[in-house]
Amino acid sequence: MDKVRKRDRLEVIHDILKIIHDHQNSIRATPLLRRSNLSSQSFAEYYAELMSKGLIKEVDSNGKKYISLSDKGFAFLDKYKLILGFIDEFEL
Repeated sequence: MDKVRKRDRLEVIHDILKIIHDHQNSIRATPLLRRSNLSSQSFAEYYAELMSKGLIKEVDSNGKKYISLSDKGFAFLDKYKLILGFIDEFEL
């Protein structure tokens, strides 16, 4: 039986950014928390880090807060895809 592997930090960051991207770059915090499969505390820590590093931003629309990727967030997803391709290509 396969052992369940924990996601590493970069995978979690990628997953959060990908969820935002896949929802037309606009998602509310609660659905993002649910889809990220993290505890509330872990989610809050990642969220704060992603905000402070400028990978995500909050957008106000009709009095509701939505989370979107910044240009830097889109760049992270592109670079992450390149890294995965590299790892795959060299069978690492």
